[in-house]
Amino acid sequence: MREQKKVALSLETQSERTESFETSAVDGTATTEADRFAGVDAGVLSGRSEVLLDDHSGVSAFDEAGDQEWEERESRNALKHVVGMGELQDVTEVEYRKVRLERVVLVGVWSSQNSTAAKAEESLRELAALAETAGAVVCDGLLQHRSRPDAATYVGSGKAKEIADIVAREEADTIIVDDDLPPSQRRALEDATKVKVVDRTAVILDIFAQHATSREGKAQVELAQLQYMLPRLRGWGASLSRQAGGRAAGADGGIGSRGPGETKIEMDRRVIRTRIARLRQQIRQMAPAREVKRGSRRRFGLPTIAVVGYTNAGKSSLTNRLTGSTELVENALFATLDTAVRRAKAKDGRLYAYVDTVGFVRRLPTQLVEAFKSTLEEVAEADVILHVVDGSHPDPFSQIDAVNDVLADIEGTASIPRLLVFNKIDLVDESVRERLRNLESDSHLVSAYSGEGLDELRAAVEALLPVPHVHVNALLPYTAGALLSRVREYGNVIALDYRDDGVMLEADVDSHLAAQIVEQAID
Repeated sequence: MREQKKVALSLETQSERTESFETSAVDGTATTEADRFAGVDAGVLSGRSEVLLDDHSGVSAFDEAGDQEWEERESRNALKHVVGMGELQDVTEVEYRKVRLERVVLVGVWSSQNSTAAKAEESLRELAALAETAGAVVCDGLLQHRSRPDAATYVGSGKAKEIADIVAREEADTIIVDDDLPPSQRRALEDATKVKVVDRTAVILDIFAQHATSREGKAQVELAQLQYMLPRLRGWGASLSRQAGGRAAGADGGIGSRGPGETKIEMDRRVIRTRIARLRQQIRQMAPAREVKRGSRRRFGLPTIAVVGYTNAGKSSLTNRLTGSTELVENALFATLDTAVRRAKAKDGRLYAYVDTVGFVRRLPTQLVEAFKSTLEEVAEADVILHVVDGSHPDPFSQIDAVNDVLADIEGTASIPRLLVFNKIDLVDESVRERLRNLESDSHLVSAYSGEGLDELRAAVEALLPVPHVHVNALLPYTAGALLSRVREYGNVIALDYRDDGVMLEADVDSHLAAQIVEQAID
């Protein structure tokens, strides 16, 4: 019956197979083909023959339905090779690529219920970029279409054997799964393929560990790694066991060695929990230093612009162009992990600051969101959120949704004004620009590389800066020059009159500056 569904039978093929069945019946033997036809009613066969004779295409409606069902089954059961893998552009950018690069095979599973083939391929290509950033050579990328991942090996035992053959042919060292694997599935897939298996979260954590530079950033990454590692510790038989008890320990251990010992895994878990508690305490102790920096900005009324966006969207490049700074810029994922604050001056002379934050990614590991909450606090304290998107990306709106999902987890960001900016617009044609304008009419199209659209963006940012709400009229002595300088930098000077008895100032300032002006004013 399965063969009948796979292809439409021609009249000639039916006759040949019917003769084969009759011959086998006379001989008293039953072939495989005869068995497949044994349950088919003769009237059904004759009816199908009439349909085939009347249909010019030679295919009946029954056969078409069978073909579609068979093709869908074949699609679910086949591994699809995703093209474009292994095309590493430049391996000289990162120091660790001077040694032998790890060879990896990417594996993904997608379902029609929650994804499409195009989205699954795009996710696998992003995983390839993550793997290359981590210092690996992508040998192949495989996608499987099935209703749900296999509970045991993620891809099924048969496909695990196929993947093992591909790994052996490519001489790969590691399999990277485009998902967050439970420990049981990872172990089962490792046993089936005989190579190391890591998931998407492990790759992102590895990249963060390579790029962290500050003491706080390193502590945050280590905390996330330990939280990820804790439930995934794996023992290899008796070599990691230190328990001894009963008659099992009598021969080797002797008297005094019996009892409920502590296994090596249990000891490792205890050490990890202790280290996690210590790291959390260290990160809490670093909080006052960050609060002092934010407090000084609030004390002087310095408005801040939080620059957020997907990883490698060009946030640091755009910040450099808007502020004239020389922050690290690299065409790599997660090149920026430590928060950088850069000052800029508005047209009216007021100062404000851009805060360059860590980039986001689809399915950002929860461990990282938790560990980097202290860094993401800068977003919640900002006056304006500048959301930077890679306009040259094939699907920029999926990146927008991923960033919005992470921002939704940060308390206090919902009420902050936002500006949507499509960067790298110099890499797209006019049709893409028109599409972006139509879908996001309030967005700004800019290029940090060529400078296109930066003046309009700067004006839009300055228009959203909070206006000082305290209006002052005061006569200040000429010795208050430092205070006047701060008023020019952090307030809005309306009028300034130099008189014989002092400087008559009219300005809009915040409450902190207003208090200082009242304190030094001449009665």
